[in-house]
Amino acid sequence: MSRLVSVITPVHWPSIGYLAGAYESLAGQELPEGWDWQWLVQEDGQDGLLVDQLPEFDPRISAGSGRPGGPGVARTLALSRVEGELVKVLDADDQLTPGALGRDIAALTDNPGVGWTTSRVLDLLTDGSTRNWYDDPPEGLVDTGAILAFWQDNDYGLPVHPATLCMRTELLLALGGWMALPAFEDTGLLLAASAISPGWFIHEPGLLYRRWPGQLTNQATHREPAEHTARTRVVEARAHAIRALLT
Repeated sequence: MSRLVSVITPVHWPSIGYLAGAYESLAGQELPEGWDWQWLVQEDGQDGLLVDQLPEFDPRISAGSGRPGGPGVARTLALSRVEGELVKVLDADDQLTPGALGRDIAALTDNPGVGWTTSRVLDLLTDGSTRNWYDDPPEGLVDTGAILAFWQDNDYGLPVHPATLCMRTELLLALGGWMALPAFEDTGLLLAASAISPGWFIHEPGLLYRRWPGQLTNQATHREPAEHTARTRVVEARAHAIRALLT
C-alpha cells in the first residue's frame, strides 16, 4: 500500500475553466518512492459543475458536492473522503510547480516534529508571466507561534502564503478543518496550526497563484470593512485561545 497525500480542491463556477490546468500540474508531480496522491475535488454547491470536467481514467480522483458555503466549507466537507496521512491545498485556479508535493512530503517525513509546511509562491498573471509574491522567510523551521506574532506585528499580513499549506491530517482534523468564514478561512487555519505546532518553509516555489478578475479575493465584498474586521478578530482570537490552552 502506498502512503498517500490527499490534495483538496474546492470549485465554484467562475473557476471551473482552470480546473484542467490544476489537474495537469498534479498529474505531473514526481513523488518519493512509496507515495501516491488522491485528488478530492469538491463543488461548492450542487449544480453539477464537475460533470464531464474530470478525467474518467484516473481512479485517484474523487468528486463531491454539497450545499454552497464558500471554499472553507467545501474543503472541510472533502475531509470526509481523505485517506492520506497528509493533506495538501490546491485551489482550482492555481497550479503546483514541478516537485512541489515531493518537497512537502520530504519536509514532513524528515522532520517528525513539524506539523505543516508552506512554500514560496509565484503570482501567475493574466499574460502568463510570473512575479514574486513578496519577501519570503529563509528555508527551514518556522517556530510555534511565529506566524501569529508576525500577523500582529505587521498589520495582519502573513510571511507565508496559506494557499500552499500541506498539513498532517491528524493536526488538520484536531483543528476542525477550515474556519466557517466567507474568507480568511485558510489564514485562520494557518494561524491555528502555527499556534500549536512548528512548521517548515520551503523556499523553492511550490505554487503558481493565479491573479485574475474572477478570483474571490479580487471581489469588492472581500474588502468590505465591517466583515474584514470581524474576520480578522475571529481568526486572531482563535489562535490566541489555542496558544492559551497550551501554556
